[in-house]
Formats: sequence, structure tokens, C-alpha cells
Amino acid sequence: MNSPASLHGALGLSDEEFEQIKAVLGRDPNHLELALFGVMWSEHCSYKSSRLHLRRLPTTGAHVLVGPGENAGVIDAGDGIAVAIRIESHNHPSAIEPYQGAATGVGGILRDVFTMGARPLAVMDPLFFGELNDARQRWLVEGVVSGISGYGNSVGVPTIGGELTFDDCYSANPLVNVLCVGALPVERLVLGVASGVGNLAVLLGSRTGRDGIGGVSVLASAGFSGEDGAASIDEAKRPSVQVGDPYEEKRLIEACLELLDGGYVVGIQDLGGAGLVCGTSETAARGGVGMDVDVTAVPLRELGMAPYEIMTSESQERMVAIITPENLAAVQAICNKWEVRASVVGHVVAPTVGADGVTRAMLRIRDGFDGEILAEVPASALADEAPLYDRPRERPDWLDAVLADDPTDDEPIGSPNDDLLDLLVDPAWVYRQYDSQLFLNTVVGPGRDAALLRLAGPGLPASTKGIAISTDSNPRWCALDPRLGTALTVIEGVANLACVGATAKAVVNCLNFGNPEHPAVMWQLSESIDGMAEACNGLNLPVIGGNVSLYNESGGNDIDPTPVMGLLGVIDHLVAPPPGWNWRDGDTVVLVGARHADGDVPFPLGGSRWATRRHRRGGHLTGVEPGALHATLPFVTGEVASICAGHDSDVTAVHDVGGGGLATALAEMVAVTGIGARVEELEGHGELFSEFPGRFVVATNDPAAFSARAADVGAPVAVLGVVGGERLTIGNAVDLSVEEIARRRAGALVDALEAN
Repeated sequence: MNSPASLHGALGLSDEEFEQIKAVLGRDPNHLELALFGVMWSEHCSYKSSRLHLRRLPTTGAHVLVGPGENAGVIDAGDGIAVAIRIESHNHPSAIEPYQGAATGVGGILRDVFTMGARPLAVMDPLFFGELNDARQRWLVEGVVSGISGYGNSVGVPTIGGELTFDDCYSANPLVNVLCVGALPVERLVLGVASGVGNLAVLLGSRTGRDGIGGVSVLASAGFSGEDGAASIDEAKRPSVQVGDPYEEKRLIEACLELLDGGYVVGIQDLGGAGLVCGTSETAARGGVGMDVDVTAVPLRELGMAPYEIMTSESQERMVAIITPENLAAVQAICNKWEVRASVVGHVVAPTVGADGVTRAMLRIRDGFDGEILAEVPASALADEAPLYDRPRERPDWLDAVLADDPTDDEPIGSPNDDLLDLLVDPAWVYRQYDSQLFLNTVVGPGRDAALLRLAGPGLPASTKGIAISTDSNPRWCALDPRLGTALTVIEGVANLACVGATAKAVVNCLNFGNPEHPAVMWQLSESIDGMAEACNGLNLPVIGGNVSLYNESGGNDIDPTPVMGLLGVIDHLVAPPPGWNWRDGDTVVLVGARHADGDVPFPLGGSRWATRRHRRGGHLTGVEPGALHATLPFVTGEVASICAGHDSDVTAVHDVGGGGLATALAEMVAVTGIGARVEELEGHGELFSEFPGRFVVATNDPAAFSARAADVGAPVAVLGVVGGERLTIGNAVDLSVEEIARRRAGALVDALEAN
């Protein structure tokens, strides 16, 4: 427990943590030292509630160059090219100030990637809001989307996809997750490590201000106190939200990449959460060296800033680079060329032998390089030795009643036509705010199963390879069964990559959960991590990085568990686009994959969008039959990859069966092509709207040849119907005109946003 009137309590440190700090130092900390521990031992920076569980994830593979623990994960994509990928959250800042919260989320994730030596190639943004029948939610949506587009478009990195989810559980806690992928020549890879006694720590980029003091390191370590969305916005928290400058970021990108190409940098680190104390302590701890930092050498944008403000500010567009003294002039010349500020703020020093004979790498904060020592703390204590909690976990006692309320058992009420139209939402309004074609590498952009990029850019070796990226989540599933729901979400991501011909190579994750001090939330988090581990082990996928966002609660109400999976895939030869959803008149429509779920219920509706739209949030999830899954995924991937390699094929369209089920997948293809289809009778509402991954709608102009190839590898295939006409008919259940489907899908989101 915290002492209510204590300084450490105000900084978010418990009494037990305060005692631990005293034991580390062998004395009472001063106020500056306590502030350093306050931000570095926060939930956001230290992962003190989740590190114990994250250890269960598989993180290695022959192609993994950098796994978890660095600024971004990196894989070897072949042809001398490495790919860096990272996903982060900016949830709490975006709830307070949506434009800057989202904009600086983009800025931070870009720096995570180019810190590794990679040029950022693309951004994706999974977003979660309350229902749009509330004016504040519409304000949040418009502000967040404007922040992402304003920053990404200005800095010159395309936004190529993401997700858009609306649910009341996010009404006071919107989730703004941002993923970035970049590429680099393998030899340019650099890590955030300080080494070489006598080397210099150079602060690159913006001046340091009071915006962002306490930023995500504090905001992301405590929920909002209000009972509703409006009450949860504390005006006093607004200065904690960082302010971004995309033009400074663009100059910083170019300067850093030129410094790395020239070999002038020993190590480099983004100043994100916890600011300068994070960047200096982490680089020092990784290198096993000490660091002296002069707070008077830090360029400031405000007068009278105290040392604790300088060290913990999360002002944006800043990096710390470790360089040798002889390279200082060259570094300053390159920074001057790009109009990037470069200031020596620290020196790498040898570890110190204490009175107890123990050698420690110390972070010392000084008033002048030869001046008074204001704080002296072991760097590893800040960076690596935060408390590790095995918080109580308990399956919630209300879950059985929720599971028993299974919509699968209900007799459907109403028209399947109306149900299908109700599920059609095109997020094109969001994507129109973004430039998705910057660099001209985008082969498949926003709004499809996965995004696809040519693996090309300045300084990269010539290659015909491509990379695919998908972000996937399903909080509806995970609220019912976080373990199975997360495993199915990973499978869904792999299936989305298959639609563009890419083989999944790695996973990154953003784990958005409620208050970890609630045993039910810790049970959800632990179960979700186990589900991710099981799926990744089964699919031989390493988890190379991630982010944990906790305390997403308001008034004691936690969000539904929302693990977001970012999937990275590689395609070896990308010389032609994948078929997409563009079926043609006369094609045969087939379902590839297990037609029935693996279990006693062939078409479960628990956790489906169809059920949730009817305020039915209960029921059971059903898994996927492993044999069919392991045959189907590589089969579809291979079929599409062959087309991308330039080979002739009878396959004209491929679409994953995802949210909304089979009927929604068919309707989306109708809306995009403007061509209808006649589909055989399905097994009622269950087969129309049930959701389980590993199934694909494929159009082919030679069904016999296609089915024979599928049979050769054991991939299940069922003929559903034929493409043609001006209506979508599904047996006697659905009969809708192409025009009505297209109009509803295109207008649903815009109509909701424009509602009074």
C-alpha cells in the first residue's frame, strides 16, 4: 500500500517498493532519485505485472536477428535485407487529447523502428472506441484519425491498414495501437547499447519541455477515476500528453540513417516512455557501463525546468546516440545538414566499485560534467531490476453464467437480409484520411485481408521479395475464453497473410487489459499469453516483440481483454499483385477449409458479431480442427504466392472468412466487385454468421483442377455457388441487390459519424 501523504506514493510507488529502493541504494533516495525510480518502475516501463508471464512465449527462430527487449524485433528476410517491426499503445494519452495522443503514438513507433537502423516503410493502426451513438466517441474517432494522418502523412510514411472496433467497453478507455514496419540492409543493424569508456552520449532532436512529463509512464500505470467517459478526463492530466512535430521527426530519421550508414554510431536509443532517464539507463545497463549525464547540457524549450523534469520529460522527436569523441565533428556536421540539434549530454564511464566491494554501473545525474552529483543510481536497478509481481489470478465467478447464455441455442428472430446488412461496415472513410501510397511500395493497401508491400527502398539491396502485415484482434472471443480467443486470433492473422501469398514469419503483440490488481484481469492476461504461446508453437512462429497496456479501466470497470496480434509475413517473389476479392462473372465460388468447427457445435455463434449486435455476449468458442488447418493455410498461401510470382492460375479471388462470418465475406466481395452470386442453401443462421478462422472464400474458373490440387494436400473444399447477376442470393435465406449491399457497406460508418 502507498502512504497517502508520501512523495513515493504520489509517484506511484508502493511502500514496499520504496523500501526496496532504499535497499538498492543503501540509503534514503533524494527527490530526484525517487522520480527516476517512479517512472522506470512504472507498469508501462518495467512490465512488473506481466514479465513473469511473457517468459512463456516462444521468441527464437533461425531467421530472428533481434527478439524482445530491444526497441524493435528484427528478422532476416533474405537477399541481405532485414525487417524491423514493433507495435505500441498510446491509449491513455489518446483518451485525454486524441489528436496529440495518436500523433505522438505514430512518432514514437517510427523511432522504435529507425533506432534499429531501419527506414520506416509503413504504419498500421488498430483502433477501439465506444459505440458511435455518443458524441464524445465521434469526437475521439475524428481526433485520433486526424492525429494519425496528420503525423504519418507529414513525416512521409504510409498508413496501410489496421482495424476499427466499436464496443461500449471502450467508451471511457479508447485503445490506440500503432504498428510500424521498416527495412534495412542486414549490416546496418544497430542496438541500443552504450560501450566504450570515454564515449559520448549525444542528444539528437528536439528541445526538452514540460509537455510529456509523466507521459505514458504514469498515465499508462493508472486507470481513469471517473464513472463515465466525460468524467474520466482530468484536465490536470493534459500537460502529460506529449506534443509531436512530424517535420522534426522526418529530419531526425534522415540524420540518424546517415549517421548509421557512416558508421558513426556505437549505439542508439529512442527517448520514449520515461524520456532521458530511460534512454541513458537502458543503454548503460545493456553495455554494463556507467553514464554521467549533465542536466545543464540538455537543450530546453522552457525556463526554470527542474532536474527531475529534464530527466523524466517525454518530449518527442529525441534520440540519444553513443559515439566516440573523434566522431563528434562528423556527427555534428551531418546533424547540421539535416537541421537536427546535437548536444553532448553525457559521458560513458567505467563501473564503480562500492564500499561493499561490488562493481556497479552507475547512472549519475550532475549539475555540470564536473559539478555536483544530483543523483547516483545503479543503471541496472532502473532498467532491469524493477519489482516482479506474481499478482493473484482468479477465473471470474461470473463467467459461467455468461458462457451459459449461448446465442447458438436461440431460434433466430428477424430477417437474415437485415442481419447481413447490419454487419456491413466499410472503414474507407478512415483510410481516405491516410496516404497509403507513399514510397510507391504498396501493392495491397487498406481495407483488405492484409497489406502487402514491395521490399524496396533507398539503400536496400535489389530484391523481388515482398512483406505482408496484418493486425488482428477479437475482444468478443477473448471475453469468453481468453486462451482460445487469443490462439484463434493468431490463426486469423496467419490466414489474412495467406490471402496475399505471404508465409508468416513472426508475431508482435499489444496486450490491452484492465487493472492488473484485479485477479480476474490477471487471469485473463495469463490465459491470453498461454493461448498465444500455444498457437505460435503450433505454427512455428516466434514472438519478437510486443507491448503491454494495463489499467485500461474507468470507475472500476475493465475493458474486455483485447490482445492485438501483429503478423509479419514474407513472399519470395512479388512481381504481380495477388487476386484480391475480384471475382468474375461465371466463376465458381468455393469454401476452402473446414466447413464445420471442431467440436459438438458445428457453427458456434458465441462471440460473433451477429450475436454482439443483438446484445448477446455469451456462449462458447470452438476451436479449429488442426489437421484441416495445417493443410489449408499453406495450400492457400502457395496458390496466391504462385500468382504473385507471375504464374498463370485458375484462382481469381481469395478472401478470408473473418468477422461477420461466411455471409459477410460473400457480401464484401459483392460490394467490391459489383457482381452478385448465387450460393447454395447454408445451414441456417449458424453457417451464415458463425466465426472461426482458417476458412477462405475462393473464386476459380476451373473448379475441378482447383479441387484436385486441394485434395492432393488434404485441404477441404466445398463448392458454394457461382458468381454472376445483380443480386446476392444464399439459398432461401438471403436475397439482396448488389446496389443495396454496396450502398449499405459504403455508408454505414459515415452515417454514424455524421449523426447528431
